Amino acid sequence: MTVEQLPEALGQILQDKPLGSIQRFVLHQSWLGKTYSEMAKGSGYRSDYIKEVGSQLWQDLSDALGERVTKKNLHLVLSRLQQNNIVQHNDHPQQELQANFDAQRNSLNLVTGTKPEFPSGPVPLASPLYINRPPLEELVCAEIIQPGSLLRIKAPRKMGKSSLLNRVIAHAKEQGYKTVYLDFQEADEAVFASIEKFLRWFCINVSRQLNLPPNLDDYWDAEMGSKVSCKIYFEGYLLQYIDSSAVVLALNEVNRIFEHPKIAQDFLPMLRFWHEQAKQDSTWQKLHLVVVHSTEIYIPLKLNQSPFNVGLTVSLPPFTLKQVQDLAQRYGIDWAADSEGAQRLAPLQAMMGGHPYLVSLALYHMCQEEVTLEVLLQKAPTLSGIYSQHIIELLTILQADPQLMSAMQQVVTADESVQLDVLAAYKLESMGLVQLDGNHAKPSCELYRLFFSQQFGKQNGAHAYSQSLEEEQPESDHISQAHALSQFVNPHYFTQYLHMEWQQWLTKASMLSLIVCEIDYFRFYSKLTTIKLG
Repeated sequence: MTVEQLPEALGQILQDKPLGSIQRFVLHQSWLGKTYSEMAKGSGYRSDYIKEVGSQLWQDLSDALGERVTKKNLHLVLSRLQQNNIVQHNDHPQQELQANFDAQRNSLNLVTGTKPEFPSGPVPLASPLYINRPPLEELVCAEIIQPGSLLRIKAPRKMGKSSLLNRVIAHAKEQGYKTVYLDFQEADEAVFASIEKFLRWFCINVSRQLNLPPNLDDYWDAEMGSKVSCKIYFEGYLLQYIDSSAVVLALNEVNRIFEHPKIAQDFLPMLRFWHEQAKQDSTWQKLHLVVVHSTEIYIPLKLNQSPFNVGLTVSLPPFTLKQVQDLAQRYGIDWAADSEGAQRLAPLQAMMGGHPYLVSLALYHMCQEEVTLEVLLQKAPTLSGIYSQHIIELLTILQADPQLMSAMQQVVTADESVQLDVLAAYKLESMGLVQLDGNHAKPSCELYRLFFSQQFGKQNGAHAYSQSLEEEQPESDHISQAHALSQFVNPHYFTQYLHMEWQQWLTKASMLSLIVCEIDYFRFYSKLTTIKLG
């Protein structure tokens, strides 16, 4: 019996007692031979609580099977049970094999029967393309049902934060909880003008999603301050009038708040205070918080004020080769099923660093038979590859911030990890461009290293060529400067620059046509003045 078969097997045994998230977690970890202490360290739960859950689980199994089941004999009991089932079904071996084959075929054909969706945004709840990353799903679903819980999900862009968050919310709804989802990217910039304005916007949005009228004026008192007023509004109104035992408040893209230090220094400690109130006040136990962000907080907060050193924190890891292989099969790529398929997929996993979005995009194009894996990998770090729009978007962000551009250049041109300014390091990490070890950064994947090292090399070459022209002809500086508006004097660079800009315009659906004519490169001027300029 494999670890993946455990929940289904025990579900059949404990028909009247379905396994909860925490029971599945303890079962999974026990099967892998982990101690209760090791489980506690990896989950954020107390060791005695984990042990209590385990003891009850073994007792339920013992009652159902009529024999003593413990953590130590779990393997033996379930293996014997599986063997007995095989013997019982030996009268119809062909039917059993056919049923197993049909089940496997149906699971692999989840995608191939219909056209797979293009990888964009969160993976839908019903989609077979969502890949579990054990034990994350079990951990977060178990945590969110704890009274007054605070769950933090952290990962760079496009790593699957929103997909996981949607599953947490769905699990909360299954428990009968009310749910509120706020994405701070949706807030207008004017909302962040003051903490007063921000908290009123916050309260109004929560009220509307709970189908309660936003009676702010009945609870807001300017003399007490906006934070106290906000607390009173939640405590005396929202948490009193919800028609359920709990409400899950999910806050996505909290890193948007980091950009407004004055707001962050008031709002984030307030969340921490609410979470701690749950330890002594049953009203606040109704509030279950989920905070999602793409980088570490980079504004100064006292340790006893930060909500990021309490509760359960999970970081989303990249896909392993096995998970990439699993996803490839779900996309209907037949050759990916065996060990040879895993071998072929290994370069893809390595070049993309297991990044879920980058891997999914590759598999999508492969399943459409638009490109082979080998050609895809060859073109991946170029503007003719499938990642051109994605990497152009990243390049555009870098070009708008010279400090970030310089930091990224240091990273991709170094032979080993480099130390960066804290702010630059966290911003690059949030974009998914680098992996951090402290303040030391290295490229998060080979795709980014190859593309950006090429770009920086070309820019340096163009800049050096432009400088040499200026040194040769100082008397024509004004013309040379005018010519260098594009910053590319070589036709190859200029063409590539136009291509990049054109791709960017396409994403904005700009009403623009481009007619490219021959550029003289000052030949007429050179003939008149006998000064060779280009």
